[in-house]
Amino acid sequence: MDSDVGQTPAERTRVELAAWQPRGREQQELRDRLLTCLEAEGDLFLSREAGREHVTASCFVLSADRGSVLLALHRKAGRWLQLGGHVEPDDASAAAAALREAREEGGIADLVKVVAHPVDVDRHRLVGAFGACEVHWDVGYLAVAAPGAAPAVSDESDDVAWWPLSDLRDTQPHLADRIAGLVAETPGLLENRPT
Repeated sequence: MDSDVGQTPAERTRVELAAWQPRGREQQELRDRLLTCLEAEGDLFLSREAGREHVTASCFVLSADRGSVLLALHRKAGRWLQLGGHVEPDDASAAAAALREAREEGGIADLVKVVAHPVDVDRHRLVGAFGACEVHWDVGYLAVAAPGAAPAVSDESDDVAWWPLSDLRDTQPHLADRIAGLVAETPGLLENRPT
């Protein structure tokens, strides 16, 4: 019998978060704070209807050779970001939302989640045209695209493109530390690249 049958999306997300043992103290503290919020607010905290502060889910999609990350030029934010968005009512958990968003925004159906748990939590204030949203608790997951996967632009983005990991510090500094952290959370990910 499937152990998550009957669980709400918030409960599944809490299980995924609790299974993750972050390597750094800052990520541990963010994860623990988020677990507390999810326990107190339940599924409402996964919804944009929660108000000013709530969970979003993102997916850092690596190329098959693990040398590049797929980013979208986000229409509302006006900057290059990982793929992701709000958890929708039909999503079973934040992980399910992250993969759905990655497939929709990146146009790549064949994605494989690298680990079952999140690899990153980022709490940030919003700027731009985000309406009532003021703070997102973004739960980050990691997936790898099939060899030769070609992205496609969605309605939510102005562009999507592969960005070499080696260039992020110079080209996308706002993402460089976050991606370096998630790579550190998955030892061996880059050392065992397929050729």
